[in-house]
Amino acid sequence: MGVNLDPVLVKHKTAIKDFSGNMVSVDAYNMLYQFLSGIRQHDGTPLMDSSGNITSHLSGLFYRTVALMEEGLKPVYVFDGKPSPLKLRTIQERRLAREKTEMDLETAIAEQDLERVARLKRSINRITRDMIDEGKILLEAMGLPFVQAPSEGEAQASVMSAESQVQAVISQDYDCMLFGARKVLRNFTIYGRRRVSSRNIYVSVDPEYIDLQENLQNMGISREQLIDMAILIGTDFNDGIRGIGPKSALTYVKKYGNIHGVIREKKLEIPDLDMVREIFLKPDVVHDPKVSFSMPDDDKIISILVEKHNFSENRVRPYIEKLKLFMEKGTQSSLDSFF
Repeated sequence: MGVNLDPVLVKHKTAIKDFSGNMVSVDAYNMLYQFLSGIRQHDGTPLMDSSGNITSHLSGLFYRTVALMEEGLKPVYVFDGKPSPLKLRTIQERRLAREKTEMDLETAIAEQDLERVARLKRSINRITRDMIDEGKILLEAMGLPFVQAPSEGEAQASVMSAESQVQAVISQDYDCMLFGARKVLRNFTIYGRRRVSSRNIYVSVDPEYIDLQENLQNMGISREQLIDMAILIGTDFNDGIRGIGPKSALTYVKKYGNIHGVIREKKLEIPDLDMVREIFLKPDVVHDPKVSFSMPDDDKIISILVEKHNFSENRVRPYIEKLKLFMEKGTQSSLDSFF
């Protein structure tokens, strides 16, 4: 998902504790997708309760969010609103790809190809409205704030960073840099050894951070030129130009100054160019959203996780106590001032 800038970016391996004390915005859709993809049973099936309801997203939101807080991070989840009309093409492409994978899965099951069945199951992830709504309810029960974005969640999360309401954004997508995020933290919720289903191997995944200003200086460009590069490559809002990748896009933007110069010199056409640039330069967001932390509601957390979805109470209780400890630290002066 998002634009491919990987070959031209400077990234730094880090440890989560290195960002202790930082308030961070979390691209909720991006993280829920990671939880659904990464938190699986051995046969590739998502975690489920006794009624067959998927619970991988709730497991990630609860256990891995508390793990982040245990390292000293203060997370504010940001949820998507209404997508831009220009993103509908991308959404449709993802839907068609998922439907094809589901058909392939039916074939693999019929052929009893267990390895392929497991691989295909891991690649099918569908975030439903019920998952999002229940995720918000769980966060409220945990005493954690979330922000409802009017449009793109990653835009909202990134602008919160750009405007210094948070110190960084947790997301897997490089698009956050286009929206102005000062630092992007990757692999902060899914790290360690990760299975690559298509190759049936495990690889090590380490937390890393990307600094926007460092990268702009390293490439010798402005954020506006970075956006122009992304549009040439292709984003969630437009098709890129065939044959132009990250390195050639950087070369062209530096040589011709901006995307208009590239288009003129290379005789290219990019539909809705100004609208796409506007999405990144002037995103539809809430400025200075109010966030506050509060003490967790034990009974509500137990009701959601243990009573409704069959989580182990013996495992959930210690995490609730950890949450309480974090929140109580804030009451030594003021909970809001602590966070």
